[in-house]
Amino acid sequence: MRATQIVLPGIGEPETLRVERTELAPPGPGQALVRVEASGVSFAEQQMRRGRYYDQPPFPFVPGYDLVGVVEELGAGTGHSGLAVGRRVAALTKIGGWADRVLLEAADLVPVPDGVDAARAETAVVNGVTAWRMLYRSAKVRSGQTIVVLGAGGGVGTTLVQIARQAGIRVIGTAAAGQHAKLRELGVIPVDYRREDVPARVREIAPEGVAAVFDHVGGPGIVSSWRMLAPGGALVSYGTLSTRDQTGSPRIPVLKLLARLTLWNLLPNNRSATFFNLWAGRARHLDRFRAELREDLGAVFGLLAKGEITAQVAKTFPLTEAAAALRYAESGGVTGKVVLVPES
Repeated sequence: MRATQIVLPGIGEPETLRVERTELAPPGPGQALVRVEASGVSFAEQQMRRGRYYDQPPFPFVPGYDLVGVVEELGAGTGHSGLAVGRRVAALTKIGGWADRVLLEAADLVPVPDGVDAARAETAVVNGVTAWRMLYRSAKVRSGQTIVVLGAGGGVGTTLVQIARQAGIRVIGTAAAGQHAKLRELGVIPVDYRREDVPARVREIAPEGVAAVFDHVGGPGIVSSWRMLAPGGALVSYGTLSTRDQTGSPRIPVLKLLARLTLWNLLPNNRSATFFNLWAGRARHLDRFRAELREDLGAVFGLLAKGEITAQVAKTFPLTEAAAALRYAESGGVTGKVVLVPES
């Protein structure tokens, strides 16, 4: 079986991406061959092309953090998986998703509800699981509370704010002015991070502080996020956008951030600080990781299928135009998720 893949050959601009054809072996025991219908463009790929993703593999490799597709063939020993040829499924891949066909472990596949098309489902895979877990497993936010979402117009942001609003949580979201109208439609109180003093504006809206802040920026601004918390509040950090264009080791900014969060947790206060790692526990507790992924992504898919949240697709590109898609995703002010769609 021949497959088209997008290969990242090394550190470079998006235009260095290569379109390559390769032969795939038939699925082995426990594997599934999936025809990809949609794959996402995330911040991870922006970091990877700069060589700044924390644990990216050596170059060259195929990027692609998540995907949605249809099972084309199943290997031996997959009869207990509940999958069938023709079933639409989703997968977290971290790498490898920018292709028109992939071989995956059947146990890593999550069924997509009937009636949810591939592009819509794609917006809810890594973004949905991240948002759901940060909101409910990390911060444990409850109905009636107020939260701050930095980058509320982005892929994770637009999913997170909808899940929160659906649960009766008030949301203050930072975004560029051009994204404010859309955020208001989603029930968010928007704050212009370019023109407003964000902590001061948040204090006007929530004088006692907020129950949680979700921060993908990192860097020095993490101090402001910490100070916006109410007593008992939770800071959830899940990225280092502020250091994306820096040079040097990609690990140092993350380690500095982890050290700061650890120190805050040691101080005599009743607030908490967490660095969210989507892959935590997979290596040691694989079965539990897979079970929780099916549970959490299934919950998000359920909201999507019932129309309680809506897919925010920023723009779709053909798979072979991955360079243009990545350039567009990095252009700034993009609302929702950029999606790659393999040609038929």
